[in-house]
Amino acid sequence: MRIEPLGDKVVVKRTEAEETTAGGIVLPGAAREKPQQGRVLSIGNGQLLKDGSRCQLQINEGDRVLFSSYAGNEIEVDGDKLLIMSESDILAILE
Repeated sequence: MRIEPLGDKVVVKRTEAEETTAGGIVLPGAAREKPQQGRVLSIGNGQLLKDGSRCQLQINEGDRVLFSSYAGNEIEVDGDKLLIMSESDILAILE
């Protein structure tokens, strides 16, 4: 199923959490931190401005992005956990 976000919203799939530390210690599921980066799956058509035009988003589908730890709302679609967040929740594009 494809999700089409509205306005300035984007759909992001979070990257997988690290299973081991740099020293080689295996972390149980509860001890792993949720990664603050992911890949943009789909984007909205931009924020609606007062004059009726749309402001184009600065990110594109497929971009790797960095976001704040409590950004967005987590949903589950076809067994995948996805985040829907505003473009303003995204801190940077990773290259």
